[in-house]
Amino acid sequence: MIKAHKSRAELKREVKDTFRGNWLEAIKLNLVPVILGVIVLIMVGVMAGKGYFYFLKESINNFEFSSIREINSNQQTSGGSTLGGFVAALVTTGIMYTSLNWLRTKQVPESSLKGAFAVFTKKYFIGMFATTLLLRIFTFLWTLLLIIPGIIKNYAYSQANFVFKDLADSNNGESISYLDCITKSRQLMVGNKWRLFILQVSFIGWDILACLTAGIGFLWLIPYKNATYAAFYADLVD
Repeated sequence: MIKAHKSRAELKREVKDTFRGNWLEAIKLNLVPVILGVIVLIMVGVMAGKGYFYFLKESINNFEFSSIREINSNQQTSGGSTLGGFVAALVTTGIMYTSLNWLRTKQVPESSLKGAFAVFTKKYFIGMFATTLLLRIFTFLWTLLLIIPGIIKNYAYSQANFVFKDLADSNNGESISYLDCITKSRQLMVGNKWRLFILQVSFIGWDILACLTAGIGFLWLIPYKNATYAAFYADLVD
């Protein structure tokens, strides 16, 4: 028997009902990735500015030497951006874990800061780090073939970290196969990749409005989106 899934409107309504009267806690829970994002942008801007400065200075004396310095600067910028993005992804996953628990239990998290760093615990960190790393490697390899297969696989693997969380919560100390988490995600997303894509697209209007508020609107939008994606997973498995 095919399971009847909740509509986009029902998923969003569930999140709004859960956050009603507690939006401040939801915003505090999601502040960390916003702050990390600002830090990364500043770092990229500074490094890019240094690269441009070296280019102007050295091009007067020696264009070839300037090119070498510019390449090194670009490498540093890329490395900092990649590391910052990976750390932000870990924190965002922790936020989604906390949001998932909030949706399931209807209990407001005791500590927003602790909830934001939920994955940085003995219970989750190593497994979640390994799963995230495998996801990125597999998606990258698929993308080397063609862009479209890489995108499709990204959606197929999208629930793997949630799967790991549920296994870590229920396995009573038994070892977890990270590849099994990815396999389970692929199985869950059969027939549901398009649903997730449309769910993501449905936030574009809100993204535009948030940009028009000089980014202030993202304080409300990011918690809303993260919790809705957690609700999507819960609808798949609960």
